[in-house]
Amino acid sequence: MTPTIATHGPVTCLNVTGMGEPGGREHTEAIRALYAVAAALGGPTAPLEGQWWVEDRERPALEVPREQWRWHLLLPLAERTPAEGALERARERSRPSGAAVDRVRLVTVTEGECVELLHEGPFSEEHLSLKVMEEFMAERGLTVNGPHHEIYLTALDHPSPRTLLRQPVRPL
Repeated sequence: MTPTIATHGPVTCLNVTGMGEPGGREHTEAIRALYAVAAALGGPTAPLEGQWWVEDRERPALEVPREQWRWHLLLPLAERTPAEGALERARERSRPSGAAVDRVRLVTVTEGECVELLHEGPFSEEHLSLKVMEEFMAERGLTVNGPHHEIYLTALDHPSPRTLLRQPVRPL
C-alpha cells in the first residue's frame, strides 16, 4: 500500500454541494439527483466521486461530527461537455423522478498535483490509509492543497468497497 503522485484536471462534472453525514438524507438525495440528471444526459461516464472538508479548524477533520462534514458530489462527464441548454433540458426531463435536480450544476475541477492511494475495505477504516498518505506527504515536503477527494470504484453499499483516495498537494 504505497501512495503515488499524479496530476489531474481539468475535468467537467455534474456537481451537487451539501453538508451532512455520508449516507444521510441530504447526501442520498444529492446522489439521486446527480444520477437522474446524468441519465437524462445519456448516463454517467465515470464512477461517483466526492470531495470532503470541514470548516472547523479547531479539531482534526475526522473528529468533527459527521453531520458537519461538507461535500461536493461529482459525476465526471469524461471528454464531453453538454451543449448549451442541455443541462437545463436534462433537469426538466428528470423532474418527474422527484429528485432535487435543480441542485445539479456543471463544474470544472482542476486539482493539479495529488497524492493517491487505493483503499480496499470499509469506509470506517479509511483513516488508516489517510495516515499512510500523510506520512508519504510529510516525507516529500508536501502539504494539503484542496479538499480530500474520493473516487468510489464500487457501489457505496458494496460489502468490500474499493475507493481511490486523492489529496491535492503543494510543496511546503
